[in-house]
Amino acid sequence: MPLDSTANSASGAQLTPHGFPDPDAIRRLGAPFCARHGILPLRPAGALRPVLCEDPGSFAAISDRVSEVLGPVRPFPALREDIATQLIRFAGDPLAKSAEQRSPPDRSCRDLSPRVARIVIVLSLAALAAVAAPKAVFLVGNLLAMLCLMIHTAMHVVALIPSRVPTSDPPPLPDAELPVISILVPLFQEQDIATILMGRLAALDYPRDRLDLCLIVEHTDRITAATLAQTSLPGWVRVLSVAPGTVQTKPRAMNMALDFCRGSIVGIYDAEDAPDPRQLRKVADYFAQADPQVVALQGRLNFYNTRATWLTRCFSIDYAAWFWVTLPVVQKLGWPVLLGGTTVFLRREALEAVGGWDAHNVTEDADLGIRLARAGYRTDLIDTVTFEEATANPKAWIRQRSRWQKGYAVTWVAHMRHPISLLCDLGPWRFFGVQVLLLASLVSTALAPFLWPIWLLLVNVHHPVAGLVHPWAFLAISLFLGSTLIIHLIVLVVGVVRQDRPALLPWIPVMQLYYPLATISLVKAVVEFVICPFFWDKTSHGVTKPDLEVSKTRRAPNQT
Repeated sequence: MPLDSTANSASGAQLTPHGFPDPDAIRRLGAPFCARHGILPLRPAGALRPVLCEDPGSFAAISDRVSEVLGPVRPFPALREDIATQLIRFAGDPLAKSAEQRSPPDRSCRDLSPRVARIVIVLSLAALAAVAAPKAVFLVGNLLAMLCLMIHTAMHVVALIPSRVPTSDPPPLPDAELPVISILVPLFQEQDIATILMGRLAALDYPRDRLDLCLIVEHTDRITAATLAQTSLPGWVRVLSVAPGTVQTKPRAMNMALDFCRGSIVGIYDAEDAPDPRQLRKVADYFAQADPQVVALQGRLNFYNTRATWLTRCFSIDYAAWFWVTLPVVQKLGWPVLLGGTTVFLRREALEAVGGWDAHNVTEDADLGIRLARAGYRTDLIDTVTFEEATANPKAWIRQRSRWQKGYAVTWVAHMRHPISLLCDLGPWRFFGVQVLLLASLVSTALAPFLWPIWLLLVNVHHPVAGLVHPWAFLAISLFLGSTLIIHLIVLVVGVVRQDRPALLPWIPVMQLYYPLATISLVKAVVEFVICPFFWDKTSHGVTKPDLEVSKTRRAPNQT
């Protein structure tokens, strides 16, 4: 079915006896406006133009605007799904364009090219310096790496300081007061996950009349379309097709779907997710009692295929440290929370106020967390877990991690184009937090190889810069690195215990083989940052089987 405005009556596009969609009228009103309000203007029929709408009663709120643009109109009821289908068919291109440009230009990375060129020049000069003075560069690299390590170690120390945690949940809302929640599930090239996904989402304990589940499919993705066509979908599930555009990313797809959402709260799941069945009720209850400035909630992520390989075990330990230790200390410090790509729930009004997602950013979640903070909003962590699939082999892990690293670099460059503005929006302390979370994490990963030769001292092997540093300095460095290693190991243990996966504890030493993969993936990220910053390297799902069925799991399983 073509996604353009050339369809006519011969194409069989008639929805009701009231007439055919009018592409020109859709253009004049604005396709996003029509999608947001669930209306579809038809070709004129006599003195009044028919307009399809989900609820003629609520149409009165926008009737003046519609009449001002189109002249006298008469509303007729129609199913929202039918209206959405025809809007996408007749106005797919303008909807796609609007989705790509939804975020403000000064907060988007879509004009990244000039800044990339300058960064390439800096990297080239650094490479020349390394050739001209290798020992000096090696020494500077060590000092910078230890500075980043010192900052992250300080964060870990703060994380290990006990803090008072609320022990009671907010009072549950009765069903009649629960808000409508729209769940966006972007899908791409998914052949094996659809039936499993629907089984897991069907386990959600939330009134179906208040649940708006949108499966988002790229128009060119015939594999997923065919899979969904063979899948029995309940009435509370809608499939939205996204027209092709200049980029093909998850945030672009979600931006387009946002206009079609019914909910005041918008959540995001990935194709392989298995959320806690009561998760949406927890989200609704939390937002009901939270400060209005709290506009985003981030749930925890865990893996259901931990026992698949050594890498999935290490990945689970990594996630345990991030979601159970690092993110809580980020919130404790008052820094902007870098959102994850799934199990994120947002007040729709605030999401639209900041311009939705940046369609060109491959870590749109982290970027959105910063943009929300810049607008004066807050993100809280919510005690609920979603299980997902960990990448099970190094090649897939490197592809996924390089996309995240590239996105962090893109996000940092986009927000630092006007550093004074970022400083004024966030204040000095949160500005520093952004530098730690984005820049320092990338720099420390890039410079990690500078620190590896330090361990040569333990076996009495000559160090590359031994002649440039006093022996006592080497001793101090060794003690510092040993201390940071111990603190880091404690953080991993705490994370695994809080995740309730004690059987992972013996695998913590293997993390020393896991971390170098991040440096390897960063090389790929840097290359893509230069030549294809908006390329989305998709992660395949359904590669390994779950350790156990998690659709009805309400807490992390105590096993590996």
